[in-house]
Amino acid sequence: MRIVAILFIFFFPIYAMAQQPSRDDLVKRRQNILESIKQTEAQLEATKNDKNATMGQLRALQSKLAERQRLIRNINEEIGQINNNIQNSTQEVNTLKRNLEVLKMRYAQSVRYAYRSRSSYDMMAFLFSSNDFNEALRRIKYLKKYREYRKQQANKIRETQGIIVKKINVLNAEKSEKDMLLSTEEKQKQEIQKETNETNAIVKDLKGREKQLMAQIDKDKRAAKQLNKAIEDVIRREMEIARKKAEEEARKRAEEERRKQEEAKKANMLAAAGGNPANKPATTTNAPATQGNKPVVNNNTQPRTTTSTPPPVAKTVVPKNYDYSLTPEANALSNSFETNRGRLPWPVEKGFISQGFGRYRHAIAQKVEMENYGIDISTAHGAIARAVFEGEVSKVFSIDGKEWNIIVSHGAYFTVYNHLSKTNVKAGQKVSTKQMIGNVRMNDDGESILNFQIWKSGTKLNPEVWIAR
Repeated sequence: MRIVAILFIFFFPIYAMAQQPSRDDLVKRRQNILESIKQTEAQLEATKNDKNATMGQLRALQSKLAERQRLIRNINEEIGQINNNIQNSTQEVNTLKRNLEVLKMRYAQSVRYAYRSRSSYDMMAFLFSSNDFNEALRRIKYLKKYREYRKQQANKIRETQGIIVKKINVLNAEKSEKDMLLSTEEKQKQEIQKETNETNAIVKDLKGREKQLMAQIDKDKRAAKQLNKAIEDVIRREMEIARKKAEEEARKRAEEERRKQEEAKKANMLAAAGGNPANKPATTTNAPATQGNKPVVNNNTQPRTTTSTPPPVAKTVVPKNYDYSLTPEANALSNSFETNRGRLPWPVEKGFISQGFGRYRHAIAQKVEMENYGIDISTAHGAIARAVFEGEVSKVFSIDGKEWNIIVSHGAYFTVYNHLSKTNVKAGQKVSTKQMIGNVRMNDDGESILNFQIWKSGTKLNPEVWIAR
């Protein structure tokens, strides 16, 4: 137990460091968050054309507040790493300065010694006081090495001074970046306070129209329920079609395998019978032998039979995660889709997630519970909706005649694109990654929101963990 504790103490810091994002990752994440905030601000400006407060403005403000909170957390992580770098750099500078003092002290000692023995008389006396010629040679080598040592000491002093200057410049740059991040953090906090006041004002205005809002909520819930029921029916029907197709292909493969085994068995029997097609012993047309007037009876006239074993059937290797309700082609497409988890492109080029996946409380009517089968992505007016992966269009349908919905099959996975003003594809059509499939529709509040869903068979999945962030 004690050994385990020691190992934990030793390896846990290494594991923790490995899990922490790098400085470049934090900078990239900060830039992405700032870009997301910029898009949200553009969307908010578009919704402000309506003098009355709308849910679109509220969603945009709430999304922007959440992004600013993420930005502050990211900045704090960057500042933490900078503080560590400053601490390490300061320690390195102090160590270098101590080493420099030691080098200077040793160099001063050598200079003083050289000064004391600077006269040529002392040098000659040092050499001629040798007991023999070999000792004189050793003393000459010593003087030569001593001069080289002094030269090396001087070079080390200059190198150390240069390293100290570089370290101090890096340290000053780290401190300047830290000051910049602290200033950015303070600015973001001021923006959060300002936007929180705006959010509270919109909430107050919307609550004043609560009766109208509740009617709209009921309408939206009925429409969402009807839409989700239609999506479930389409996916269930597509799964049944895929299952029957897989069963039919499996039956055909089994029949083909049986046919090949029977042909192999017949070929073995022919080979064992010496190539006789009737698979019987060969007979001759000569008359039977006679002895006198009686034919000679041969007791060994029974044919030889040879039993043969059919060749062993090769064992089929079933791939991992193989779904027997799909054809091999659909299985390959499913596995390819699954390996791109977290790397799928967004279904629109620009936008922000205004409502996440799953159950949530309404922003105004807190007692009302809503459910989102996917994610809502607020985007620009008339934005292009695009397929996130290659597949086949399963269904293009409309419930109210105003907006269109598209379901694309990727083997066992399905992607759903709701709230489109028009479509560019039809059922049965093959689509490629990022191919345009339609345009996002503007709703009654002046927002363009794409509802994007991902299903695996009959199970709803959270699209946020599938698309690139």
